[in-house]
Amino acid sequence: MGVAARSLPDPEDVTLQQFRALLVLAREESVTAGLLAATLGIHQSSATRLCDRLARKKLIKRMTGIDDRREVAVSLTVAARRLVHRVSDRRRRELRAIAARMGAPAREQALAGLLAFAEAAGEPAPAIDLFGWPEA
Repeated sequence: MGVAARSLPDPEDVTLQQFRALLVLAREESVTAGLLAATLGIHQSSATRLCDRLARKKLIKRMTGIDDRREVAVSLTVAARRLVHRVSDRRRRELRAIAARMGAPAREQALAGLLAFAEAAGEPAPAIDLFGWPEA
């Protein structure tokens, strides 16, 4: 959690929960508030308020559904994609530095554990690169 919190810009700009939402949106072209809520494990009304805050910060844009105008999807703005990229790079650098301070056997054990954890969580294989370690 410390690495995650330190990698974010000023909390006034983006909170950890808001950044989690941006990461979900970065994986898809667009997502409904309902799907965002389910993915984050929060109530749909909380996801709507979260989207309201992100829209005010100009990090997401809302689009009305073509087939069902009641359905609203959200997607990242260019600024949000840049933010996700910057924060992810910062995180990878810090994780790489932490891993470099570990001995090779400990690093291999940690990586095996993290890979097993990611697999058990159902994370897609490319997400494993987020560890930032060359062994991945």
